[in-house]
Amino acid sequence: MSTMTMQRLKDMTVAPINRAARKLPTWPIYALSPLPIAWLYYEGITGGLGVDPTKTIEHQLGLWSLWILIAGLAITPLRDHLGINLVKFRRAIGVTAFVYVLAHLLTWLVLDVQFQNVWADIVKRPYITLGMAAFALMIPLTLTSNNWSVRAMGASAWRKLHKATYLVLILGAVHWLLLVKGFQWEPIIYAGVIAALLLARVKWRPLVRRALT
Repeated sequence: MSTMTMQRLKDMTVAPINRAARKLPTWPIYALSPLPIAWLYYEGITGGLGVDPTKTIEHQLGLWSLWILIAGLAITPLRDHLGINLVKFRRAIGVTAFVYVLAHLLTWLVLDVQFQNVWADIVKRPYITLGMAAFALMIPLTLTSNNWSVRAMGASAWRKLHKATYLVLILGAVHWLLLVKGFQWEPIIYAGVIAALLLARVKWRPLVRRALT
């Protein structure tokens, strides 16, 4: 396929997506994001989640957290490699991810362990240690996800702080890998997707040029 054909194909597919994205507001993300959490709890209360609804809610909320974090991480590679610009939604996606991680944590604290031996579990079980570290890292990221913080910190310092998102995703992936018993493909696939998206953000050409000079 020639370069011109590829460019035409890109214009035909990417341009409508970008036009639609520019028109869409971000507020529905904030407004609709609690619905899956409410639905999970409704299903748990009404007996729709099997014999251990607490574990199912915990797992599903963890999975939703990872999906949303991955969606946020994919925004820059989508823009850089495919020209799809969804940057305006990144802040709403990040804040939503924090809400889901918080709900995941509260479900574990309140319904699962019921505040029993919390500190001992954090120290003793590496997957809980990493999960708590990811949550702690997300607190300053969420608190500074506003225009006032960008102005107060300066864009450069703000961007450096928010690079901690990458570490949050790595911790989240390892948290799941350590949590599962035995060999399971699902957390490995998610870890691979996260690794691929992180590598897709690397500016390889300057690195190669620097290495060759």
